[in-house]
Amino acid sequence: MKSPVDKLLQNHQNLVHSEGVKVTSHIQREEGEWILHILMIEGCDAPFKFKRKKKYKSLKGAKVNMTYYPSIEQVAGFELEVMKVVRVKLY
Repeated sequence: MKSPVDKLLQNHQNLVHSEGVKVTSHIQREEGEWILHILMIEGCDAPFKFKRKKKYKSLKGAKVNMTYYPSIEQVAGFELEVMKVVRVKLY
């Protein structure tokens, strides 16, 4: 029996799954009716972003499992690599 993560990875080839990564920074800010969450992970320079309707408790210092895909965003005319998080779960 396959886990939900295995099914996601099989159906979407660009997805990446990381387990037990440590969150070094967690920022939450309002964007309309959504809350934008930005995570920074130990050993990675790219921000991990996702939106939710509610705030979470801070994930700073926590170990998490994440499923995400790499993306490029334009910020002030520069291309910036960003990871779009599909699923995040405490480890």
